[in-house]
Amino acid sequence: MERALGQLMRGIERVLAFALLATIALNFANVIGRYVFGRTLVGADELQTYAMVWIAFLGAAVVAWHGEHLRMDIVVQRFPSKAKTAVHVAELLAIIALVGFALWQSVRYVESMLRLGANSPTAQIPMWLPHSGVAAGLALILVVALWRLARRQR
Repeated sequence: MERALGQLMRGIERVLAFALLATIALNFANVIGRYVFGRTLVGADELQTYAMVWIAFLGAAVVAWHGEHLRMDIVVQRFPSKAKTAVHVAELLAIIALVGFALWQSVRYVESMLRLGANSPTAQIPMWLPHSGVAAGLALILVVALWRLARRQR
């Protein structure tokens, strides 16, 4: 499981790098179009914004996998080993509870966007697509936290 999650996260990192480069290229093309030719690419701003949602939330999952989220652990570093373990388990349980709740809400919202058939105003992108990025990132963070907790309990 550890290896599979590691490979998945490396794959996501590659996709995110490509997505970021693609949004930069789209932005550059839109700037050139606007200031050189007096025309913009219809829906480019929406597409860039929605891509950034996916990049941010999938990127948060990758950061969670690497254990690189910001944390205030200067005090915990000085704790004895058992106390450090207890704090880490409490942290994982809090992540599981909070991310689980946010994921549940996010999935409900994606379902409502799907049911409503809502589209973005300019590009007519189905709104369930950008909102799915939030759910996907949260789901991956939840999987990482559950895996870390299960691994600790052995």
